Parts: sequence; structure tokens; C-alpha cells
Amino acid sequence: MSKNSLPRLALIIALLLTACGVDPTIVPAPQPFVLITTAPNVSPTPTPFQPPQVSQATPISFYSINIPTLEPFFPTATSSPTPISPLQPAATIDLNSLFPTVAAPPPPDTSGIGPTPIPAMADNNTINFLLIGHDQGLPSSFRTDTMVAVILWPNDGQVAMISIPRDLWVYIPTVGMQRINTAYEYGIGNYPGGGFALLRDTIAYNLGIRIDHMAMVDFGGFSRIVDTLGGVDVPVACPYTDWRLLDPSDDPNDPNNWAEYMVPAGMIHMNGDVALWYARSREASSDFDRSRRQQEVLRAIFAQALKTNTLGHIPQLYADFSSTITTDLGLADILKLALYAPKLTNADIRSYYISPPYVNPWVTPGGADVLLPDQPSLQQFLVQATTLSNTSAQRDSISIQVENGTPHNNWATLAASRLNYAGYQTSIANADRQNYSNSVLIDMTKSQDPGARNTILTNLGLRSASILSIPNSNSSNQYRVILGSDYQPCFQPQDLSH
Repeated sequence: MSKNSLPRLALIIALLLTACGVDPTIVPAPQPFVLITTAPNVSPTPTPFQPPQVSQATPISFYSINIPTLEPFFPTATSSPTPISPLQPAATIDLNSLFPTVAAPPPPDTSGIGPTPIPAMADNNTINFLLIGHDQGLPSSFRTDTMVAVILWPNDGQVAMISIPRDLWVYIPTVGMQRINTAYEYGIGNYPGGGFALLRDTIAYNLGIRIDHMAMVDFGGFSRIVDTLGGVDVPVACPYTDWRLLDPSDDPNDPNNWAEYMVPAGMIHMNGDVALWYARSREASSDFDRSRRQQEVLRAIFAQALKTNTLGHIPQLYADFSSTITTDLGLADILKLALYAPKLTNADIRSYYISPPYVNPWVTPGGADVLLPDQPSLQQFLVQATTLSNTSAQRDSISIQVENGTPHNNWATLAASRLNYAGYQTSIANADRQNYSNSVLIDMTKSQDPGARNTILTNLGLRSASILSIPNSNSSNQYRVILGSDYQPCFQPQDLSH
């Protein structure tokens, strides 16, 4: 199977896999943002004018975060495997030898307390990670602000990323019904294995996803990771405007320290501070849109990390980020996983988001705004997200060359990224001109399948494209797409077919 580019798995976290491609000597580039005085669809004076709060009375800082001493995820786990040579060729993975299995505790008795647990995912040929960005304010408050489950099929070259909303209303073992972002905090000192273990068991009970390993980063550390990579190029499909601190060190409670910033559509280079803002902000949008932007950044981090061959930097980076990232993975584990990163491409990553109609807004009897799962539809959605995709495997063998026939810079890159979300391999080339009124799909396959053409055009949002039939068995690409002025780059990944 031809692999033309390397993908972006996710944030295990610039250490687990981004460490495969870091050049610590790169100097971060300046942020490419536009300061504006009037922003579309955003009130010029937001209220309250401060970052999200961990309690009704005390605001938190986005940037000044001290990570506490955390208990190990698996207190009875076996020792880390013996390190292997980075030059050893990748082969079929024996999951049991790669990471020793630690049995999870039996599910608690919830008779009359919580909902019926969702059945566990059926596929055991995976390694499952939970990526956490934590929202720590007061010492007494420790919320997991960002949660992304990453399902890796190492022997099949597929990855699924599932964004879990922080306000999901779930049953937390030994606690009862609460927001899922409180599970870690409840587990600290009160649950066998601590916060990691309680969050792991909460996800297993309510989502049926087995979590094998976790990696947690504080938001200041996230900025450091991005800056160490020299910044990241994020394919921003939809323009975004929101309030942002003029400087990370400014007092967030002073309205004079804020201004509106706009990110246009295009390939946007972001330093650590900007990437954090883009991934976290939600004053002008929602938690669901924020999940989309978070996965955009995670994909971009991995892409940037793998641009250079710096596998030998992993031990040093492991030491550098040990105070920023908390994980149960040892250096030997990371070196083993790093060997399999080249087996993936950006088209092998499927993106999923737990959002409506799988959850619906609800107000608890105590007056809290939460997201109530729709159990039947959520269960069906999770089965799809955690099942190896035959469609993705089929599309992985299809290569589409994207050409920009418009005057807009980087639109071919944005369209290629969109096709990657749908599972297609892509390449980019120059169009013969930049004034196409309508887009063109050129079918060079032997089969000339109308259904396959329609699926490509639907995923690109092109209803008026012209189709040319030019079979060419010698072409390295099965299709060519020339973008015209009818192409609109903004799309929602959850609307694409996997």
C-alpha cells in the first residue's frame, strides 16, 4: 500500500508520537493573526469578560498552572519493557508483549443508581489511549477540560479519534451522576488507582471504550510542546473570530487586556500560545465546535512532528517534557510505538465527535447545564467509531490529485485535508489557471464508477462540478480535482462519510 505522507495521530502528546519528528533547534515563527475592532457574530463587549471558571466565584488562569504530584495510573503494573533499537524494522505487533495487560476492577453495582452501562467495544486488537488537557485552578479543583480517546489499530494502520465533551452527564463509579470532567478529581485519593483509574472506569462504563493508557498535559505545557516543534501549520477550513488575551501573562480579569482576533481560512502557522487559544476558546462558538478545532490542532501537531527524521531525540525530549506530561507510558513504550508511526498516513485517521444528536442539552434538578446522552443512538455511534473500517481501508488505496483553480491561496491544501478526513490519499499540484468558475472532477479509473465519483464530490461539497471521463491506467492518481469558484472550504468533519 503506497504511503505518500505521514499523518497526525494526536497528542500522546508530542512525546509519545510527536517525539518522532521534533527538531528542538527550530525557532517559533510569529503568530499570523489579525487584530480587529468589530468581529462578525461576536458581541463587542462579552459578559462575563473572563476565561471559563472552575467555580462560580473564582476564575482560573489559562496559563499559570502548576501540575500536582499524581499517583500512577496502574499501581500494580509490571515494569516497562526492555528498550529496543530505533532502527529495528516495524513488523506485526504482538499487543500483549508491547504493553502488559492490567486487569480493570470489576464494574460497580449500580442498581437503582445510574444508567445501564454501554457494552464494551468488541475489538481487542487495538491500543487505546486517552489524551487529557487539564483545567486546574484552585488546588481543590482539578477538571479534565479536554478529553480525546485515540483508538489505534497498529496492524491495520488505522486510527480513530473520539472527542468527549466535558459536560457529558455520566455515572461515575462510587460517586453517582456527575459531569465526566469531574471524574479525575473525585478519584484523587478516593479510588483505587486514583484519578486516572476512576476516569478510565467512568469512560469504560458510560462509553464502552477500554482505555489502556493515558497521557495528560497542562495547558502551559501544551504551548511549550508546540513551540518546541517550531509552531504548527493548521489547515483552518472555517474562519474563526473570538476574544483573546493580548499577552499570556496579562491579567485575564482586566477587560483592557483582551481584543478580538480573527483566523482566516487557509494554512495558518500558529505558535504555542495561538494554538492553545484556537483549541480552547469558545466564547463565540460552542464546545462542539471547539472539539473540531482541537482535533485540527492535534492532527497538525503530528504532521509537524514528522516533517523531519529526529527519532534519536526521543530520550532527550522524554526528559524535557517529564514535568509537563503525566503518563503511564515509559520511554521504552514510546520508542516501540514510534516505530509504527510511518505505517500511517493522514488519510488513516478518522475523526468522531460526541455531539448532537447523540447528546442533548439538559438542566439537572440542581440547575446545572449538562449534556444528556441519548443511549441508543450514542451506542450505535460508538460501535461505528470503535470498529475497524472497511471503507477507510478501501479508500486508502485511492489517490486524488487536488489542484487549485481559484485565486485563493492554499485552497488545494484545505480540500486535500478535507478528503483525508474522509479517508482518501491525496497529492497537490498546480492547476493550469486560477479562474475556473466550476470545479472539475477527472475520472482516470478503469471502472468509471458513478457512485465513487458522487461520493468524492459529496465529501467536497461540490454539487455543480463538471465530470470528465479520461481512463488512464498509467496514472499514479485515480482522480484529479480542479477547484473552481464554486468550492467553499468550510466543512464539518462529522458530516463526511467514513
